[in-house]
Amino acid sequence: MPSFPCTAVVVFALLLAISCWSYEAGTTGVGCHLRPFNVTIKSDHRGNCRSKHTVQACVGYCESSAFPSKYSVLLASSFKHNITSVSQCCTIAKMRKIKVQLRCGATRHETLEVFTAKTCQCDTCRLSRY
Repeated sequence: MPSFPCTAVVVFALLLAISCWSYEAGTTGVGCHLRPFNVTIKSDHRGNCRSKHTVQACVGYCESSAFPSKYSVLLASSFKHNITSVSQCCTIAKMRKIKVQLRCGATRHETLEVFTAKTCQCDTCRLSRY
């Protein structure tokens, strides 16, 4: 069996990690990431004051898994909870406020503050977020 010097193995692992990172960072549509959306923002239900603006949202996927429950979980659930699942959802980690200028007719303008996503992360899925 060929033997590699320790530094060669470390350099190979580092190059592999860098190439995987650059692939993830350079590919759109992979994982959990920011995505711009064009939206129409209105100040009221009738849309008297409105503007089109681009905001950021978190989209994509995160890892989830399911596996047989431990014996202690089976006992505690009277053998009804035989599968345990762990799931994560793509969600907003940090938000920021942006000011949007709304047009109200030909002459009047109104400023409105709205939130947009700043960073995204994979986090425990919670029904209250969606």
